[in-house]
Amino acid sequence: MEGTATNLPRGPDSLCFDKDEFMKDDFDVDHFVSDCRKRVQLEELRDDLELYYKLLKTAMVELINKDYADFVNLSTNLVGMDKALNQLSVPLGQLREEVLSLRSSVSEGIRAVDERMSKQEDIREKKMCVLRLIQVIRSVEKIEKILNSQSSKESSALEVSSPLLTGQVLERIATEFNQLQSHVVQSKGLPLLHKVRPRIAGITAMLQQSLEGLLLEGLQTSDVTIIRHCLRTYATIDKTQDAEALVGQVLVKPYIHEVIAEHSAESHPDGLRVMYSKLLEFVPHHCRLLREVTGGAISSEKGSAVPGYDFLVNSVWLEIVRGLEEQLPSLFNPGDPDAFHEKYTISMDFVRRFERQCGSQASVKRLRAHPAYHSFNNKWNLPVYFQIRFSEIAGSLEAALTDVLEDAPAESPFCLLASLGVWRSLERCWSDALFAPALAPRLWRLTLQILARFSTFIRELSLRPISNESAKEIRKPLVTGSKDPSVSQGNSDNAGGPPEARPAASISSTQLAYAVADLDRLQEQLPELLETIRPKLEMIGFKNFSSLSALEDSRSSLSACVPSLSHRIVQDLSESCFSYLRSALEVPRLYRRTNKEVPTAASSYVDSALKPLYQLQSRHKEKLKPALVQQWLAGALSESTHRYYETVSDVLSSVKKMEESLKRLKQARKSTATTPAGPSGGTSDDDKIRLQLALDVAYLGEQIQKMGLQASDIKSFPALAELVAAAKDQAAAEQP
Repeated sequence: MEGTATNLPRGPDSLCFDKDEFMKDDFDVDHFVSDCRKRVQLEELRDDLELYYKLLKTAMVELINKDYADFVNLSTNLVGMDKALNQLSVPLGQLREEVLSLRSSVSEGIRAVDERMSKQEDIREKKMCVLRLIQVIRSVEKIEKILNSQSSKESSALEVSSPLLTGQVLERIATEFNQLQSHVVQSKGLPLLHKVRPRIAGITAMLQQSLEGLLLEGLQTSDVTIIRHCLRTYATIDKTQDAEALVGQVLVKPYIHEVIAEHSAESHPDGLRVMYSKLLEFVPHHCRLLREVTGGAISSEKGSAVPGYDFLVNSVWLEIVRGLEEQLPSLFNPGDPDAFHEKYTISMDFVRRFERQCGSQASVKRLRAHPAYHSFNNKWNLPVYFQIRFSEIAGSLEAALTDVLEDAPAESPFCLLASLGVWRSLERCWSDALFAPALAPRLWRLTLQILARFSTFIRELSLRPISNESAKEIRKPLVTGSKDPSVSQGNSDNAGGPPEARPAASISSTQLAYAVADLDRLQEQLPELLETIRPKLEMIGFKNFSSLSALEDSRSSLSACVPSLSHRIVQDLSESCFSYLRSALEVPRLYRRTNKEVPTAASSYVDSALKPLYQLQSRHKEKLKPALVQQWLAGALSESTHRYYETVSDVLSSVKKMEESLKRLKQARKSTATTPAGPSGGTSDDDKIRLQLALDVAYLGEQIQKMGLQASDIKSFPALAELVAAAKDQAAAEQP
C-alpha cells in the first residue's frame, strides 16, 4: 500500500490537500472535506480536486500503455497451468494424511505423559503425608522421651503426672511441640492422626501444667530467669494469651477483689479515689519483673526482652474492669447526677493515670482497643445522665423565662432575672461540676438551644402590650434606684391564678430597656463563654474551631431583637411625652378674658413632658450604651415634636381665626371697645397666647440641647420654632 501511494502522481504544490490522504485505510470523506474547509473555500477545494483527477486519469493511461504487452501475453502464459495444478494435488493429499497421523500420535503421547505425571504427583503427595505423619510420630516420641528422661519413675509420662520441668527443658519441648503442631495442621484429616491425638493431648496438658507451675514459681521467687524461660516457651507454642490469663487469675484477681472490698467507694467521701490509688499501686509493686522481662518498663533492656506480651492491658486492666463491674455495680448508677459526675470524673482520671503506666504509645493503643476498655466506658450511662442534666437546666431556664419579669439581684451584671437565668444555664453547661468530655457535642447543641430560646423569649417581649402601670409611673416622679412599681403591681395582680385564667402579660418601657441592656451584656459575654468552651473541646481532640461559627449566628439572632424593642420603647416614650405636650391646647383658655400678665416663662407641661426622657437618661446611663439612649431620645422627640407641631399649628390657626372674627365683629358694630387688655396695657390675649407658645417651644429647644441632642436634628422642631417665631413677631408688631 505504501509503495502504491509513493507511485501516485505528485501534482502541483498549490494543492490544498495531501495526495497520500486518499490511500489511508481510515480515509473519511466528511473528515477530509471539513479539514480542507479550515484552510480554503469549497470552490477552491473543488478546483483542486478536478485538477488532481485529471492528473490521475493521465497517469492511469500512461500505466496501461506501459504494461500493454504484459496484458496481451497474460492469456498465453496461462496455457497448461491446469495440468500442473492437478499434478500437485496428489502429493499434497498424501502429505496431509501423514500430518494428521503424526498429530494423532503426538496427542496420544501427551495423554500418556499427563497420566504418568498425575500418578507421580499423587504418589508425591501421599509420600509427603507419610513423611509428615512420620514427623508427627517422631516429634511425639521425642517429646515423650524428654519427658520420660525427666521422670523419676519408669512409668509412661503420659499416664502419670510429671514433676515440674526446668526452663531449658521446657524450651526444648516447646520448640519440638511447635514443629509437632505444624505437622499436625498439615496432616489434618488423615486417619492415622486420630490414633496419635491422645498422646498429643497428653503432651499438651503436661506442657501447660509444667509451664503454669514454673511461671508461678518464678513469680513467687522473683526469679527473672525462670520467668523469661516460661514466657519464651509460651510465645514459642503461641500461647501468650494463656500466660496473660494465668497472671490475671492468680496474681491480679485476688489483689483487685481485696482492694475493692477493703476500700469501698461508699465507705467514706474520698473512698473511690483511695481505692483507685491502691489499684494503681499494683503495677509498680507486683508487675515490675513481668515488665522488665517483656520490655514493658522504660528501664528494661529491650534486647533481652520477650516480645508479644502486654500484661498491663490483658491481665491487670481486664481484672480491674471485671472486679469493678462485679463488686461495685452501683458505681455506674446515674440516678444521682452529682454523685455520678464525681465518680465518672475520678474514674476517668484513674484511666488516664493507668495509661501513663503503660510505658509506650503502642501499649496505650492496645489498651484503648481492648474490649474491656470499651466495656468500662460503655458502663457509664452518659445519655441518661445528660437527660437528667438537660431536665434540670431546661426547668430552671423556663422558670426564669416567665410572663412576669422580675429584676435581677443588685450584684448581678444583668437587669432581669430571666437574663441572669439564661447566663447561669450557659455557664452550668460547661461548668466542671457538670461537663463530661463525651457529652461535649450534646452540650454544644444545648448551648445553642438556650440562646435560641432566649431569642424567642425576647421577640415575644416585643409583642406584649405596654402596661398602664408603666404610663402612670412615667407621669409620677421616679426615685433613682427604686423598684419598678409596675412590675410588683403586675405580680400581685396575677399571682395565684392559673395560666389560662390570667390576662395577656403586659410590659413596661423600663423592662424593655432592661431587656435591651441584657441583650448587649449577653452578647459581650459570649466570647468569654467561648474561651471557657475551647479548652474543654481541645480535651477531646477537637481542632476545627471554625465550625463554632454557630455561636456567632446566635449573637446575630440576639442583635436582631434589639430594633423591635427599641421601636416599642421609642413609641412609649413618644406617647408619654406627647400626652403632656398636648396641653398646648389649654393655653388659649388660660389667657382669654383672664387678664393674666404677659407670659415670661415656659409652661409647666413642657417640664412634665420631658421628665420621662430625663428619667430614661439618668436611670439607664450605667446599664445602656449612651449612643443607644440618645437614639431613643431622638426618636421619641422626633415623633412627639411632629405631633406637637401639628397641635401648636392648630392652636395658632384657631387664635388667628378668633382674632379675625373679633375684628369683623368690631367693624360691624362700629364700636370703640377693644379686646380686654392685661396689666401690661396693650398686649392682647391672642398675643399672650402666641408669646406663651413661643416661650414653650424655646424652652423645649433648650432642654433638648441639655440632653446632648441638636434641636435642628429633631424632626419638625425647626418648622415648629419657625412657626412660633413668626407668631411672636406678629405679636410684637401689634404692640402699640
